[in-house]
Amino acid sequence: MNNVVMLCGAEPRKVLQAVINKKVPVILSYFSRGKRHIAKVVMSRLGANILEMDVLPHKDPQPINIHSNQEISISLKYGYGKFAFESKVIDLKASLEPESGGVIVVSVPTRLELVQRRSYFRVNVPESMKVGAKIWYGRSDGGSEKRSSGNYRQGCLVDLSAGGCQVALDCDQEQHFRAGQFVTMEFTPMPYESSFVLEAQIRKVLLTADRGHVCIGLQIIGLESSVEGRETLQRLCNIVENYYQINQGTVKNLEMGGSVMR
Repeated sequence: MNNVVMLCGAEPRKVLQAVINKKVPVILSYFSRGKRHIAKVVMSRLGANILEMDVLPHKDPQPINIHSNQEISISLKYGYGKFAFESKVIDLKASLEPESGGVIVVSVPTRLELVQRRSYFRVNVPESMKVGAKIWYGRSDGGSEKRSSGNYRQGCLVDLSAGGCQVALDCDQEQHFRAGQFVTMEFTPMPYESSFVLEAQIRKVLLTADRGHVCIGLQIIGLESSVEGRETLQRLCNIVENYYQINQGTVKNLEMGGSVMR
């Protein structure tokens, strides 16, 4: 099943105008000093060739180090899926809103990629599988130097979607991780598959009810910003679908077994 659809022609403008009207929060992703950063923005005006976005205030404000002609990527959830596109910064302006972090002006995209909503539902890793996962911490650039430094912890993948995942670690590893932290993770979803290496931001760190493990909730970032990243996104969608089908098959087998016993 193809989970990624390309919208071209007049469709991108229709989607962007609807997002502006609904004031849907948007995630802006960019590179600065060799590291990936994200910021929350809201689209405010769509012109003939430009798209203006207001930077949303944050409880722990960080300066957004963006300059003109810089490549950025945008992702947002709206309607029946998640939209993504690349663009280039045209201008930076002060905002008339006192709480805004400024206005970022970018070129209007000629196409949008749509990942269907189903791919963003979390799917549990099938019980018949044990998928190991490594989380590297410390440095935040996600490069090979980081992954060879040994600053990682090993756990098990609990669930997966095209937008994030959850990894269970031993509870004594909790001190290495905090919400908002940028990390790199690696896992092999199927025995016959090549591994994924993904950049992510920690959204939550929670102890399990028995306090035996800590669950790290991760938001995957940056896949919309390159051709290779979008290919990885398509692979993730396929794995999510595979996990879903395996789980559905397990449920059907259990139901059939139960009906025979009765």
